[in-house]
Amino acid sequence: MKILISTDIEGVAGVFHAEQTRPGNGEYERARAWMTAEANAAVAGAFAGGATEVLVNDSHGGFRNLLPDQLDPRARLVLGKPRYLGMMAGIEDGADGVLMIGYHGRAQSRGVLAHTINSGAFARVWLNGMELGEAGLYGALAGELGVPVLMASGDDVFVQETRPLMPWARFAGTKRAGGFGSGTTLSPAAAREAIQAAAADGVRAAAQAQCLRLATPVNARLQTLTPAHADLFCQWPALERLDGVTLGLQADSVQAAVRMLNCLSAMSFMLK
Repeated sequence: MKILISTDIEGVAGVFHAEQTRPGNGEYERARAWMTAEANAAVAGAFAGGATEVLVNDSHGGFRNLLPDQLDPRARLVLGKPRYLGMMAGIEDGADGVLMIGYHGRAQSRGVLAHTINSGAFARVWLNGMELGEAGLYGALAGELGVPVLMASGDDVFVQETRPLMPWARFAGTKRAGGFGSGTTLSPAAAREAIQAAAADGVRAAAQAQCLRLATPVNARLQTLTPAHADLFCQWPALERLDGVTLGLQADSVQAAVRMLNCLSAMSFMLK
C-alpha cells in the first residue's frame, strides 16, 4: 500500500505566529524541525498501519521546509516548486491514500493562522457552491484521482470544518485555537504520539474510506482581499467579474480549478 503524506506547517503543535512559518529567523528553524518530526510520526504510523511505501510532500510556502537529513529513511520526499499538483504532488505516481499533516482552517475562520492558499490575496473560495479551505480543495483533487484522505491533523477549527467533508477519515488535534494567533497546544511529543496513532488507524481502515468527489465541470468562485487583486486576476479572460471583489470561473475538473487558483496566487505577487 502506497501512502502520500502532505505536510503543512500552520497546524503543527507549537506554531501560532507567522514568523514561525517564514524562513530567515530562529523561530522558523524550530518550527520546521517540529514540522519534520510530525511528518515522521505520520510516516511511522503509516508503516505501522500496513503501508509498504511512503512519499512525503512538503506542502508549505516555497515547498522547501522539511529537513531531508531528519526524515525517516523509509520515506521519500517531494520538495520545491512549481509543481502542477501543489500540495498533492506525488499522487500522480500512484497512491492508495493521503494523510494531511499540519493543516489549518480556511480563510475567514477563527483557526490558528487560517487562510486558503494565499493569505495575502484570497479571502474565500467556493467550488460548486461549497466553501473550501486547502484540505477540501486538495482532498477533492485527490478524490477526483480516486485517492481518499485517510487521516488529517491540525487545530480544532480545522478538524471541525474538515470532518463533515471526510467523515471516514481519522483526525488528530494538535492544538485548540483561541484566535488567529493564540490558543492552547499539545507538546510536540504528545502531538506526534496522537498523529502516529491516528495515521496507523487511518491506514488500517483504508478499505472503508471514500473519496471526496465534486461534480464536473466545476463552478468556482473566488473572493479576493481587495478590488486591486480582482482587477489583476481579471486580466485572465477565463474569469468573470461578479462584483468588486468576487470572481467566477468554470473549470473542466477540480485539478484544473486548483491549478488556476495557484496561478492566480502567483500573479498576486505583482501587487507587492
